[in-house]
Amino acid sequence: MIKTAKRSADKLLRVGVVGVGIMGSNHARVLADLPGVELVGVADPEASQRDFVAQALSCSTFTELDGLLAAGVDAAIIAAPTHLHRDLAVACASRGVHILVEKPIASSVAEGRAIIAAARTAGVTLMVGHVERFNPAVQTIKEAISNEDILSIAITRVGPFPPRMSNVGVVIDLAVHDIDLIRWFTDSDIVEVQPQLKSAVAEREDIALLQFRTASGVLAHINTNWLTPFKARNVTVATRNKYIMGDLLTRQVTECFGFQSDGSYSMRHLSVGHAEPLRAELQAFIGAVRTGATPAVTGEEGVAGLEIATRCLQPNVAQAATMRVRVG
Repeated sequence: MIKTAKRSADKLLRVGVVGVGIMGSNHARVLADLPGVELVGVADPEASQRDFVAQALSCSTFTELDGLLAAGVDAAIIAAPTHLHRDLAVACASRGVHILVEKPIASSVAEGRAIIAAARTAGVTLMVGHVERFNPAVQTIKEAISNEDILSIAITRVGPFPPRMSNVGVVIDLAVHDIDLIRWFTDSDIVEVQPQLKSAVAEREDIALLQFRTASGVLAHINTNWLTPFKARNVTVATRNKYIMGDLLTRQVTECFGFQSDGSYSMRHLSVGHAEPLRAELQAFIGAVRTGATPAVTGEEGVAGLEIATRCLQPNVAQAATMRVRVG
């Protein structure tokens, strides 16, 4: 029998973290400092990593999810390897535990939909960890283009090969962030995909040039690779009235406007907040758990982004000039 989750706006929320690699460790760090939240413990089969986190944050450790669930948690952050997401999320849902699962939501669209179904049946909150949405520069860009007629979006997300071992290429590791941002900026599905992929030094693709068209007619482009010796995260958005330039690392956003027939225009730097994206993301998740409101990034949105990323990797799509895709 599935236990239905209980919600309360004022009780202490007991939260655990499953998987304490780089991202999971940061989740644990932030949770330990959030008001109204108790970090119950962390679960990870790697003893040295979980013990390091537990000693730093004074929380309990568990070798597997069952031990963490038995300790009694209201919500869990799933930051384990992607291929484990479905089984871990379904197990949490079956115990009435609310879930934030790191991006990508799962290894496949079918597994992602299984997570959504399990959460819906159990009546638990399911949120996907697309932390870039909570970058203050991204939120400033979103605000600047609201109610604008968007024409095109270009995103560059490049850097050196990651030191961690990975079983995915740049499309799933990096570009999935920007596929989500394109859909979020435009409030529209991606309906055309034109990918160009190359494996230069890695086993999987380490260079990707991805072009898209949304249902609303916006043209979008993502340039991502693991070959650049430094990190760069840049977004430009052209609308009929503005041109927005954002650096997601320095968190600087510039708006060009007032275009004249002689080629002149005005520029201004937009105000950008200083909130830590991960903290803002976790606060949004906790808020959704407490109130039952729709989470900031739904499971359906996570699956939609994963479906587009997956189609970019399909050989018949990569070889085609243009492939139309519909997001269900």
